[in-house]
Amino acid sequence: MRLVWTLVFALASGAAYATSPEDDYIAARDNAISAIAAMESANAPVETLDAANEKARADLEQRLSALLGPFTVQGFPAAGTINIESLSSSDVGFGMLDGLRHGTEDGPSIVVSTRGLVERWLQSRAAETDADLKLPTDFDAALKLDAFYTQAIGSDAAFTGTLDFTVKKPDGADMAIARLGGWAQDVGPNYDQEVVVTVVKGNSVMIAEAPATVPKIAACDAVWTAADAAAQKLIKQTTGDSDENTSDAADAAWAKGDSDFRACMGKNLPDNPVFPALLAQAQTLADHMAGK
Repeated sequence: MRLVWTLVFALASGAAYATSPEDDYIAARDNAISAIAAMESANAPVETLDAANEKARADLEQRLSALLGPFTVQGFPAAGTINIESLSSSDVGFGMLDGLRHGTEDGPSIVVSTRGLVERWLQSRAAETDADLKLPTDFDAALKLDAFYTQAIGSDAAFTGTLDFTVKKPDGADMAIARLGGWAQDVGPNYDQEVVVTVVKGNSVMIAEAPATVPKIAACDAVWTAADAAAQKLIKQTTGDSDENTSDAADAAWAKGDSDFRACMGKNLPDNPVFPALLAQAQTLADHMAGK
């Protein structure tokens, strides 16, 4: 009887300490990040760092492929590449969402992850001390923020939303959120818009982005032109304020102009002839991601 209980205890203990594929992936990722950080501290040559980074990313890509399983979404390649662009904290593309990207760099693409990986990633962002990088741990709340898309699937540009689409949740999906927005490194009119759709189905999380055709709207351009003129005037003013304060005021005018421009676009686009096509594009993406 003692032997039986010993075996039962051993099996129970083994189960308690068993790690999941997600645990194994996270451990491998963190080990790679630590190893590369140590190499940087030791002033390793750039070529050595690049080679280590690519080797580690390739290993993580294989782990993600096994963890996520087959990918079959109409119009997108079955093979994916790791979404994280670098494992060095000093590089652009570090800290992006753990997942695989299916598609092209400049064309439509889908980043695939799991609920568990997204939740872990959000927890790491909630611990950020920089207010610009901090995100809520609540999944639904995070998906409504521009900063989520900037950090999760972007690298060298910020995402700013123009409007939210109301799409029908596909059969079998737990959630479907669609937005129109653009990626940019500066403020001002941005007509390079993308339809961004997130679909959650079971344990799968997919975030798609696809270029969208958006017309110029004269009234919205006028909003930005007025804001830009006000900012330029602030810069040229000769006042008792320091140059820094004048620059801050100009930056604030530009930021407000950018926000007002996007609000104008969001207000006017639903009445524009192109809107039905944009909405259909978002719905089609959501449907395909859900397996329709």
